[in-house]
Amino acid sequence: MLPVFGIDVGRMTRDLAALFRISSVINSIRDLDLLQRELLQLIFEVIPAERGAIVLRPYGNDDRVSVCTWSRPHEDQHPISVQQDLVRRALWERTPILSSPDLNNPDSNNRESVLCHPLVGVEKTIGVIYLASSEVPSPFRDDHVHFVSVASRIAAVTLENILALNSLSGDQPRLKEAPHAASKLVGVSRQIEQLQRFISRVSQSDSTILIRGESGTGKELVARAIHNKSPRMDRPFVAINCAAIPEALLESELFGHERGAFTGAVGVKMGRLEAAQDGTLFLDEIGELAPLLQAKLLRVLQQREFERLGGNRSIAFKARVVAATNKNLEVAIKSGEFRQDLYYRLNVVSVTVPPLRERPEDISLLALYFAEIHAAKNKRPFKGISQEARAILLRYSWPGNVRELESAIEHAIVLGLTEEILPEDLPDAILEEQALVLAKDARYHDALKRTKKDLVLSAIRDAKGNYREAARLLSIHPKYLHRLVRNLDLKSHLQEVE
Repeated sequence: MLPVFGIDVGRMTRDLAALFRISSVINSIRDLDLLQRELLQLIFEVIPAERGAIVLRPYGNDDRVSVCTWSRPHEDQHPISVQQDLVRRALWERTPILSSPDLNNPDSNNRESVLCHPLVGVEKTIGVIYLASSEVPSPFRDDHVHFVSVASRIAAVTLENILALNSLSGDQPRLKEAPHAASKLVGVSRQIEQLQRFISRVSQSDSTILIRGESGTGKELVARAIHNKSPRMDRPFVAINCAAIPEALLESELFGHERGAFTGAVGVKMGRLEAAQDGTLFLDEIGELAPLLQAKLLRVLQQREFERLGGNRSIAFKARVVAATNKNLEVAIKSGEFRQDLYYRLNVVSVTVPPLRERPEDISLLALYFAEIHAAKNKRPFKGISQEARAILLRYSWPGNVRELESAIEHAIVLGLTEEILPEDLPDAILEEQALVLAKDARYHDALKRTKKDLVLSAIRDAKGNYREAARLLSIHPKYLHRLVRNLDLKSHLQEVE
C-alpha cells in the first residue's frame, strides 16, 4: 500500500467501504438486536478488537439496560465484562474513552485495552460502543477512534429512532408501566444494588416496612418501587406526609369523617386508610405523628379495622403499610415522643436509604437523568455537562441529597444559555461551597509548603550547609533534599544561611 500525502490509501478505502456498508445496513434492518450485531461485525472489519458490545441506556418506559455482545470467530470466547466506570465516563463526558490495562496493580480488574465511544442521538445519548482487546500495548490508534466516531454518528440516529418506535408501539405491559417511571431507582453504586435486591425480596410479601434515611434521599421512591413490584401494583398507592398536615386535620385525613362529626363536616369524607383499599398506604415522616394518632394507628395495625370520625361502623383495613422517617425513632422512644409498641408494629422489615454523599458514583448518572427529563419538559436542547460543572457537582456535599441534585440540574436547564450545563448555570449555594473548598485547599497547600520550607532550612542550618548531614537529619535521601531545594525555590534563602 502506497501512502499518498501521508494517507494510507488502502486503509482509507477499507474504512470508507465499511462505512458505506454500515449506512446500507441501518437502512435495511429494523430489528434492534440484529442491527446491533451487524454493526459490531462491520466495526470489527476495521477495529482490531477481540470482543465488543453495544450498551444501550434505558429508553422510554423500558427501564432495562440493553447489552448486545459479539466476539471474533476463532477467538477464545471470554465472557465480555463491560467496565461500567468507562461506560459512565463516556456517557457523562460524551467523548471517546481510551483505557489501557493496569498490569502493575495486581488488585486491578482492568486487564484489557478498551475503546468506549458514546452513541449521541438527536435527543439524547442513547448508549456506547464498547470495544476491548487483550493485546499489550493497546492496538487502538487515533484512526480507529476516528472511524468509530463516524460509525457511531451514523448508527446513533437510527438506533434512537428504533428505540423510540419500540417505546411508542410497545405492548400493553410496557404502557401499563408508564405511570411507574417515577419509581425507577437510578444508580450503579453498591448501595443502590443492595437496595434493589431488598426491594425484590420484600415486594412479594405483605409485611409492614420502615424506610429510614435523611431528607431528600428518595424514601418515597423506594416505597413506590416496592408497590410497583408487588402483587398490589394495580391497586392504589396512597401517600400522606404526617408532618405536612396540621394535627387537627390529620386525623380526618387518615380516617375520614361522617357528616356532622365536627363543625364544618357537611358530608361524608373518605380517609386515606379507606382510599388505599387493598393497595399500599405510605406514611411519610411517621416520627412526627402526634401521640393520640400513634395510638389510633397502632389499633388499626393490630385489629386491621377502623371507624370514620363520628361514625360507629367498622371498616376493614386491607392495605399494606410502608412508613418512612428521617428521625431516630429509638431516641424518640426513650424521650417518650414515640410509642415503643407502634415502633415494633412498623419495624417488621427495615431498610436505610443512603445519602448521596456516600454514593458519589451515582451523581453522574443522576445528573444526566434529571437533565434529560427537565430539558424535555422545558423544550430545551441538552448536549451535555461541561467538565468544570461536572467537577463541581462531584465535589459538592449535597446536604439535600437527590432532591437537591434534581433541583440544581433543573435550575441549570431553565437558566442556562447554551446546550451545555456550565458552572455559572448552577445554583449560588453550590458555587459558594466550591469557592470555600478551593480556598481551604489553597490555604492547606500554602501552609504545607511553608512547613516544608521551614523544615529544610532548619535542617541545613543545623548541618551548617552540609547537604548529606541535613538529609540524614530529615531521614531522606540527599538527592531528594536537592530536589526539595529546587522545587521549593530555596536557593536564595540558602545563600543567607551560608
